[in-house]
Amino acid sequence: MPLIGPKNMFGKAYKEGYAVGAFNVNNMEIIQGIMQAGAEEKAPIILQVSAGARKYAGQNYIVKLIEAALLETELPVVLHLDHGPDFELCKACIDGGFTSVMIDGSHLPFEENIALTAKVVAYAHDRGVWVEAELGRIEGVEDDVKAEKSVYTDPDQAKEFIERTGCDSLAVAIGTSHGAYKFKGDAKLDFPRLEKISELLPGYPLVLHGSSSVPQEFVEMCNKYGGRVGGARGVPEDLLRKAGTLGVCKINIDTDIRLAMTASIRKYFAEHPADFDPRAYLKPAREAVKNMVRHKLKNVLGCSGKA
Repeated sequence: MPLIGPKNMFGKAYKEGYAVGAFNVNNMEIIQGIMQAGAEEKAPIILQVSAGARKYAGQNYIVKLIEAALLETELPVVLHLDHGPDFELCKACIDGGFTSVMIDGSHLPFEENIALTAKVVAYAHDRGVWVEAELGRIEGVEDDVKAEKSVYTDPDQAKEFIERTGCDSLAVAIGTSHGAYKFKGDAKLDFPRLEKISELLPGYPLVLHGSSSVPQEFVEMCNKYGGRVGGARGVPEDLLRKAGTLGVCKINIDTDIRLAMTASIRKYFAEHPADFDPRAYLKPAREAVKNMVRHKLKNVLGCSGKA
C-alpha cells in the first residue's frame, strides 16, 4: 500500500475521539517493531523522521526502509518530517516523498513564525503534502530541538495563526515536554486551555509533542544493568487518553522507543557478555519496541482496529 497523507486518518480520529501515534524512527529495527505492532493491532501508523534522524541515517536510507515495510502491509501509513527547522529541509523532504512535514517556527516571533509557515504551506500544498506547524514552545531537549522553558499556546493566537498560514494541523503547548525528564512534581496538563483551543477550532486536528510516558519498567531495567537514568518521568497515560478526546489527533512518541531499545540491549549484554553479533541483541530490542508500541496503540491512543 502506498504512503498516504493524514487528512482522512485525522478526520476519523477526530470524529471518533482517539489519537494516532506518531513514532520516531532511526533504523530498520525500530521501523520493523512499529510496523509489526501496527499489523497486530490493525492500527494506522505515522512514521516520523526528525532532522537528527535524517542526518544520522540519511533520507534515502530511511525512505527506502519505509518503502520496504509498505510492501508487507495494508496499513495506512504516513511519512512525516518531525521538527523541520527551515524551509529548505521541509522542501527536501517534500521532494523526497514525505507525505507530511512539520515546520517548527515556534522559537520565532509570532509574525516571523507565520511568514515561515505560510511559505512552507504554499510549497507543500501545491504538491499535495500536509503541513503541521507549532505555536508556543515545549520545554526540554530532543535531538537539536531545545527549549529551557515552556510557553503555552494562546488560544486566540492559535486561531489567527491557522487562518493566516493555512497549516493543516497545529502542535500546541499545554504542559508536555521533550525528553525523559518531563515533570519534577505532579504531572499536569492544561486541559482548560486545550478545550478552549478546540472550541475555537472545531474539527481541526491538534498535535501533542513530548508525549512519551517514560515507563518505569524501562527506566528500572536500564539502571539495573548499568544505566544512569535517574528521576526520569513522563506524561501519565490517562492524561494522554483524555487529550485524544479533546481534538488531539496526533501524539508524538520517541523517548519511550529509545528506552525500550536501550533497556533491552543493556539486559542482553549483561546476560550474554560473550556475544557480539548485533543480530542477537537487536532482535529482542526490536521485540521490545513492538510490545511497547502495541501497548500505546491499544491502551493509550485508542486506535487499535481503526486501520
